[in-house]
Amino acid sequence: MNLIRSMLVAVSGLSAGYAIADTTADTTGYPLTLDNCGKQISFPAAPNGTVTIGQSATEILYALGMGDQVLATSVWFTPVLPPFSELNASVERIADNDPSFESVVNKRPELVAVQYEWHVGATGSVGTREQFDDLGIATYIMPADCDTKDNTTGGDGMRTAAFSPDHVYKGIAELAEIFDMQPAGEALIESLETREADAVATAAQLDLPDDLSAVFWFSSPDTGVAPFVAGQLGAPGYMMKTLGIRNVIQSDEEWPTVDWETIARANPDVIVIAHMDRRRYPADDVAAKRAFLQSDPVTREMQAVQNGHIIEMDAHAMSATMRTIFGLETLADALSGMSFER
Repeated sequence: MNLIRSMLVAVSGLSAGYAIADTTADTTGYPLTLDNCGKQISFPAAPNGTVTIGQSATEILYALGMGDQVLATSVWFTPVLPPFSELNASVERIADNDPSFESVVNKRPELVAVQYEWHVGATGSVGTREQFDDLGIATYIMPADCDTKDNTTGGDGMRTAAFSPDHVYKGIAELAEIFDMQPAGEALIESLETREADAVATAAQLDLPDDLSAVFWFSSPDTGVAPFVAGQLGAPGYMMKTLGIRNVIQSDEEWPTVDWETIARANPDVIVIAHMDRRRYPADDVAAKRAFLQSDPVTREMQAVQNGHIIEMDAHAMSATMRTIFGLETLADALSGMSFER
């Protein structure tokens, strides 16, 4: 099953989840107060108007049926999930990457929903939470980027414990509570949990070597320099551990840079490369990744390259988002078509 088909199947599963929503779910009692990434936030009522900084927050709000509340979006890696294409086309995209503080507040939102704390945090590239507070704008950061994660270390942060999909489900549940959309939140979580269990069951039936190893390559400032690869505790680490795969990168950093010589010495059985529309770096292009792996004198000798064990994965699935579950499916699916001889 290819990448696009995997995504379509996954999304159809989400859509099916709405039909089994529990209409007796609790409703939100306002004022609502939540602890969010080390900060207490309060809502006197459901927010009227939201700007999203991060694709994850955008797609979750769409999936909760709150698309009409999204005033503008920013920070995109891949196309929006197919069921939301028409909706998303009607929502202003104020930036493909980091928006300016002014462009966000000029939309006059009551809530800014954020995927990465480094965009809106103590040293936020867009702004601090205090700056938004001063204007009476609430901020909500997806828990998957701060639970079990220290974002004060610079770069993409350091995991203090392993990522779990529970952190994504927490974000879905809390956004649903903020907007008083609990039935939709419960249905979405149930659908994702089912897909997660099915992917694990699929992988359990595979005859994989006990010592199977892999590396996840997100991108690089250029193809010939040390790549950004997945540490052991982030979303790719969860995928590998869940399917019984050893990550050759042992760092607790979310996306450490590791030189190709070191990766080649580890000689992973599988290389997973990110597929994205973003073009911040030359190596964002999946074709450029493949061309480099097959032509560089160091990388072309790795057994994963020689055996054709290169898997393309939606870049957004490699982040701690609901698409991580789709990435788990992509990985299990791809491994089912590979042969590993020892």
